[in-house]
This record gives sequence, structure tokens and C-alpha cells, in this order.
Amino acid sequence: MPRTSYDVSTSVKLKYVKLVYQYLVNNLLSVVLVPIMGSVLFKLLLLSPDEILNLWESFQFDSIRILCSLFVVVFMSTIYFMSKPRSVYLVDYACYKPPISCRVPFSTFMEHSRLILSTEPKSVEFQMRILERSGLGEDTCLPPAIHYIPLAPNMEAARQEAEMVIFSAMDSLLEKTGLKPKDIDILIVNCSLFSPTPSLSAMVINKYKMRGNIKSFNLSGMGCSAGLISIDLARDLLQVHHNSNAIVVSTEIITPNYYQGKERSMLVPNCLFRMGGAAILLSNRRADRGRAKYRLLQVVRTHRGADDKAYRCVYEEDDPQGKSGISLSKDLMRIAGDALKSNITTIGPLVLPASEQLLFVLAIIARKVFSSHLRPYIPDFKQAFEHFCIHAGGRAVIDELQKNLDLSAENVEASRMTLHRFGNTSSSSLWYELSYIEAKGRMRKGDRIWQIAFGSGFKCNSAVWKCNKTIKTPADGPWFDCIHKYPVHIPEVVKF
Repeated sequence: MPRTSYDVSTSVKLKYVKLVYQYLVNNLLSVVLVPIMGSVLFKLLLLSPDEILNLWESFQFDSIRILCSLFVVVFMSTIYFMSKPRSVYLVDYACYKPPISCRVPFSTFMEHSRLILSTEPKSVEFQMRILERSGLGEDTCLPPAIHYIPLAPNMEAARQEAEMVIFSAMDSLLEKTGLKPKDIDILIVNCSLFSPTPSLSAMVINKYKMRGNIKSFNLSGMGCSAGLISIDLARDLLQVHHNSNAIVVSTEIITPNYYQGKERSMLVPNCLFRMGGAAILLSNRRADRGRAKYRLLQVVRTHRGADDKAYRCVYEEDDPQGKSGISLSKDLMRIAGDALKSNITTIGPLVLPASEQLLFVLAIIARKVFSSHLRPYIPDFKQAFEHFCIHAGGRAVIDELQKNLDLSAENVEASRMTLHRFGNTSSSSLWYELSYIEAKGRMRKGDRIWQIAFGSGFKCNSAVWKCNKTIKTPADGPWFDCIHKYPVHIPEVVKF
């Protein structure tokens, strides 16, 4: 018992030491300048009026010096404002909410699996164990074609799913913002696995009768991180095209990619991926600054090479102490960890307070000078961000990032609840998470949000946003009718 009291006392003391250190380093300029200004003011108070007048006259300049100084100030200010990147604002966004007819409870999913894989009972059992540990709830949805027995994953059905998801998200966004299709300058659509001809971006342009000179892009094959790649592309385009706006549509079409074979690693996406999509309106117009929800601060993209083994072995089976279990592949998490470290190294100096940057630099120097086996220092990103949106790729991914970034349960709540309610919606999952935070009424003016996405390649992409205004709880959106139920407890294993 005495030892426990000592440990608690030491922990409290270290906490206060860290708080004092953070305050001193983060406010170093104020800590240094305030005593200096105080001493100067004290000296001035001791001077007589004649001494003050003589001091003032000693600082007088002739007109030539004043004009030269003004010219230098104006010239430098002009260069600064001309070289400064244009601000990019997120005016609003909309997430697709599937109809209740597309709902797939666990019992329905497993019944279909038994019918489709009737000759592969071990594969059915494997899917059941994945689903039990997935973190998904009973309200996730699959497209209509996947509900049929036998399945009907043809091109026409895939097109119908794309129209259902994309057009619904676009309609909601246009209604929210009051934007007319003819006023859209840039359109970017990303969908990794379904890339038809004509393209999905052409489908959107034809549906909404957009301008003939609209700048359109269709991205595919980039995995779940494609949403932030699209945001980065839109940002670059808005730096070039003045007084413009851009719509980004992020989705993944499930219909043609539902696997019916017996390769276990390829059965995993069947258990995790669900219908979803989002449409986001970005703008660099000054007129949109007042009504925009967020301002884009930074986008960071990192790419780490991976071998085929890491792609195929998304999940691996183990048998610790005679108990059968399933865990995330070590190869995949090693590569994901490397990509995340590269992303942290890039984004850290841009967003972290000085106290964390100093500790991070000192840790790097210590590893270089003393030993590379020293544990790397993970900065406390909770000092830089109020909200975290981690790609809801799976329960194990969220667990791993929570552990590596030392995040609290509340920090990853939006990611876990999005996975539970909507499943892995691929590149659009980040927007369901942001919508969850808004629906909970937690978004305040000045809050900073860190979106982290993982994808094929292996990619780890980040976007940092700053909230422009306190956001009221929305009266619509994907969480409107169920937000009162969340957060919910998600057990380690759901038996059914």
C-alpha cells in the first residue's frame, strides 16, 4: 500500500512538471518579453519629463528615412500576400444514408454466406468469426444486388448502386448549399474498384447538366485513402483557378466486388465493407468564407511500398493457448506503422505546439547519437487537435492507431461508432465520423480536426481542418434518427 501511494504521488508530480514545461515552452516569447517590458516600463516611470522628451527627440527620423521604411514595409507585405496560398474552405458536405431495405443484420449475412458458400463450411465459419470481432452493428447496409440469391453482381446493378449513392449525396449537398449545377467549376469523383466507361464523373455531369467546360477528374485504384487524395487534388486546383469552387464525391461501389470464392483473405472485405458515399463542396471564394464550416490547413500524403504478402494477408489466424482467434496481419501493421510514422514526421512540425516539437526533436537526436533501439517518442497530438477522424477500416485498425497515438476512448469514439453504424464505407468513412461529431454538438469555433486515412499502396494520408464557427446540431444527416443511441458499448466478441 505505501508503494502504491508513492507511485501515485510521483505520477501527480510528474504531471505538474510536464504542465509547467509545456506552459514555459509554448509561451516562451511571453515569458521572456513580459519581464523585459515590465522593467522598461519601470525605468520609464522613474524618468523626469525632460528626460522623456530628450529620449523621444533622439528617435526622430527625417522624411527620407520614413519614406524608405514605408516602401520596404509595403514591398515586403506585397510579396508575402502574393506568395501566400489561397485559403480553401469546406462550405458543407453531405453523406449518403442507405434505405432501411438495404439493411443486413448478422443473421441475414450469415444465412446468405451459407447459401453462397454451401460447399465451403470452413470459409463460412471464418466469415462468422470475422463478423463477430468486426465492431459492426446490426444496421449496416449492402446494395440491392447483394441481397439476391443467387447474387446478381453485374455491370447494370453496379451502375444502379453508383447512381443511388452518388446522386443522393449530390442532391443533399446542392440542397444544403443552394448551389446550382451550372455554377460548379471543378468535379472530382473517386471510386477505387469500379471504374466504368463512361466514367462516374461523366455520369454526374450528364445527370446534372453541368457546364461543358467544367474541369472533371475520375480517380480509381487508390483504396480507402482516395478521399483525402481527392481533397489534395481539389486544393491544388483551387490554388490555380481563382474565385472557383470544387465538388469532391467519395464512394466505393460494393456490387461488382463482392467475393464468392474461398480465398480467406479476400472474404474479409465481404464482412467489413458496406454502402456509403459523401459529397463535399470546397471553395476559395471570399464570399464563401463567412458561411463555410471549415478551413483546410494542411494535407499530407505519404506512401510506403508493400509487398504482395502484406496485401493478401490482411487478417491472419492464430492459436494462442489452444484458442482459435483472428488478428490483423503483422506485415500489414508494420507497413501501416511505417506510413503513419512518415506522416507524423511531416505533419508534426506543422501543427504541434513548441513543447512537443522540442521533445520530438530531442528524441530523434537521442536515437541517432546514443542508440537506434530507444523507443521513438510519439508526440501528444491531443494538444494540437480537439477531434480525430481515423478511417473506420476495421476494429483492429482503430485499436492500433489508438494505441500508437495514445488516444483516449473519446478521441476514437467517432471512428468506432461509424464502424458500428455504417461499417467500412471506404474513402467516405471520414465524413461520417465528422458528421457524428457535429451530431453530438461537440464542434466549436477554432477546433482543429485531424483526418487520417489508410489505403492501398501503402498510403497514409492526413488532412487538418479548422472549424470556422460553432456548428449547431444538424436537423438532418446520416445520424439524425439514431444519434441519441450513441455511443454504444461494443463487446470484444458478439456471439450469434
